[in-house]
Amino acid sequence: RIYGDGINIAARVESLSEAGGICISGRAYDQVENKLGLEYENLGEHQVKNITRPIRVYRVLSYPGAAAHRVVQAKKTLGRKWRKIGLSAAVVVVIVVALGVWQFYKQRPSVELASVEKMAFPLPDKPSIAVLPFDNLSGDPDQEYFSDGITEHIISSLSMVPQLFVVARNSTFTYKGKPVKVKKVAEDLGVRYVMEGSVQKSGDRVRITAQLIDAITGHHIWSGRYDRELKDIFALQDDITAEILRAVQIKVVWGDQYRSWRKWGTDNVKATEKNMRGIDLMRKATTKQDIAYARQLFEEAIALDPHWLWPYVNLGWSHFWDVRFGWSASPKKSLQRATELAEKAIAIDETMDHPHFLLAAIYLVIRQYEKALAKAEQAVALSPNGAEAHSVLSGILGCMGRWEESIVFTKKSIRLNPFPPVFYFHMLGRAYFMTGQYDEAILTFKKAVAVNPNFYPAHAFLAACYSSIGLQTEAADEAEEVLKLNPKFSLESYAKTLPYKNKADIERYLAALRKSGLK
Repeated sequence: RIYGDGINIAARVESLSEAGGICISGRAYDQVENKLGLEYENLGEHQVKNITRPIRVYRVLSYPGAAAHRVVQAKKTLGRKWRKIGLSAAVVVVIVVALGVWQFYKQRPSVELASVEKMAFPLPDKPSIAVLPFDNLSGDPDQEYFSDGITEHIISSLSMVPQLFVVARNSTFTYKGKPVKVKKVAEDLGVRYVMEGSVQKSGDRVRITAQLIDAITGHHIWSGRYDRELKDIFALQDDITAEILRAVQIKVVWGDQYRSWRKWGTDNVKATEKNMRGIDLMRKATTKQDIAYARQLFEEAIALDPHWLWPYVNLGWSHFWDVRFGWSASPKKSLQRATELAEKAIAIDETMDHPHFLLAAIYLVIRQYEKALAKAEQAVALSPNGAEAHSVLSGILGCMGRWEESIVFTKKSIRLNPFPPVFYFHMLGRAYFMTGQYDEAILTFKKAVAVNPNFYPAHAFLAACYSSIGLQTEAADEAEEVLKLNPKFSLESYAKTLPYKNKADIERYLAALRKSGLK
């Protein structure tokens, strides 16, 4: 009369146990591991009936090295010779059975297989991986920022390895909090490997479990469980990164051409937590007050560890977004401060891509195109899997009038981030418009509107596209949508916000907008 996953798991684990033996689930093992005078054998993960996720199974041993927790009472009447013969035969049987079981579980897929043919994108010609957001097992929703921060750091570390293809954080986090199958993730994002895990933070300690799954074969190719002090969190994340590289058979030669991930970390736990909270707040920011509070957290993190570069970068972005959202009382001072912070981060570690593409974005805003391009190219070189770096570079190339190149890099950024923010589609759509590929531009801006229906620049470009191919009714509808979303819209003021180097590009766009009915 008792039901639920716990009972189902117990029944399935029982079926995996030998006669007279004891097997326990991973969850039970975590509770009793160091509390009983017993030894255990890890039998790996098993996909069992009626349970969505594979479960870890451990065999309880009667003594170290025992084949099973089994006590067999030998008959005293057997002679020594027959006992030896029986023991030898038993050993052979055990070996044969063990090999059979091992082969069975080695070859049996643990998850439903992903289809290469059904993948939304062609599978890259190198190991490709998507790191899903780690589950927060702390029992406190307020600790989500911590598990998210650990996931992001692992993604960032993997992104620096040119032999890997790594999906961006924005795309993998679309699955956060959702029951999703590895098969679907692999097919949605076009990757072979999917990583998932969990984080449990308690006091000054943290427990992380993680596993890497080959979605094509269905096998778990690596799993690990770590219990560490919070001060060791960055070293722990780097250990996980190294384990992943070994699992997918990538050999990294540590030298000047590869960064030392550990330089990105800090031993100051409070600084780490404040930086993570600030990032979480800034990502969700909808008001000036949100950005201001995030900025305060970054400043406090810097005060706690002045030699840690991440808070400098994030603080710089807070000043940059203040300008872009129109919240800064002095845009010039805000951009200057953002520049100083980016340069400070580069002085600490010039091999990190984030401060470089922050500077690139700043230079673009102030129309220093060549400097912007140089910094963006440097960021992409440092981070071959950096979707943000590629998107910044594509935007700068477009603004410089190099629209065909902009298309190439925007497509790369979308491949790295298959569920991108609206800006990616906006940059690709405007490049299609400027190269006269109006049908492609319309399809792309419709995707932008699907992501954010209130992003009026996408509606403005749709109006320009429709008017350029003579669809005046559709153009007028989009022009009306622009005015609905921005009642104060005027071509004169809008033109001042367009960061295009070539006046001909601006005039062509404005002419198409006038034709749609906007003034």
